[in-house]
Amino acid sequence: MKTQTLALIGMMTISTAATAAGQHATSKPASEAAKLKLAMTAGPADVTKDAAVVEMDEKGMMRPLRAGTNGWTCMLLPTSTEVALDAMCGDKAWAAWGDAYMAKKAPPTATLGVAYMLHGDHGASNTDPFAMVASETNQWVVSPPHVMLLVPDMKVLDTLPTDPHAGGPWVMWKGTPYAHVMVPLGSVPMMKGGMMPMDKKMPTEKK
Repeated sequence: MKTQTLALIGMMTISTAATAAGQHATSKPASEAAKLKLAMTAGPADVTKDAAVVEMDEKGMMRPLRAGTNGWTCMLLPTSTEVALDAMCGDKAWAAWGDAYMAKKAPPTATLGVAYMLHGDHGASNTDPFAMVASETNQWVVSPPHVMLLVPDMKVLDTLPTDPHAGGPWVMWKGTPYAHVMVPLGSVPMMKGGMMPMDKKMPTEKK
């Protein structure tokens, strides 16, 4: 269950050298080998080589692709584009955080948590932890390759901005129990109307 909840977080908050540099893939990997490669390049090789790998479908169902031995889980996540996948690798602290998130309870804050999305993502609200699509007010952000940090002391977050374009790390979902630090490894795309990059279409709720 921990891998399932962690994967759902990744949806809110791709398989060539180009995607590793921050460019998203334009099609879903078809073979098991391609899926494993994509998932295992979402984090550093010394983390992913022994990590569990799972895949989540559009209904939230999980399918194991490989067992792990080091406590990390790498996962493939469906996106609103319907033609691409996001990939994320998280540690045990993020899994515990995910359990609390799914139960809408305050997450544990005993240890630092680390997660990687070295291919970036296809978008999430910067203000609403439970938003699944962009709106005029939820500051939809498409992030470049990044690291995500959970901190034991939430007061530390007061030292960082919430603006993704301020330069350097920013706080996502500040003022909620699910606030965490986003550490971009590239430039955050400029938004049109405070939401999607100007060359992207805003995802819409499926009917």
